[in-house]
Amino acid sequence: MASTVLSLRMDGELLDRVRQHAARSGMSVQDYVVRTLIREDFDQRFEAAVDETERFYGLT
Repeated sequence: MASTVLSLRMDGELLDRVRQHAARSGMSVQDYVVRTLIREDFDQRFEAAVDETERFYGLT
């Protein structure tokens, strides 16, 4: 299976929060993010987050 690189840009506060969650799970930030992306409910959670963002900022 081929692999691809995914690069994320996030502010320091968000990265600190992700680090804390990863540490509580005994994982690296990279492993924590990957685990989050492959969760069964990721699609539904992502769609809900997009909908909430659109309601907050308005449609672009």
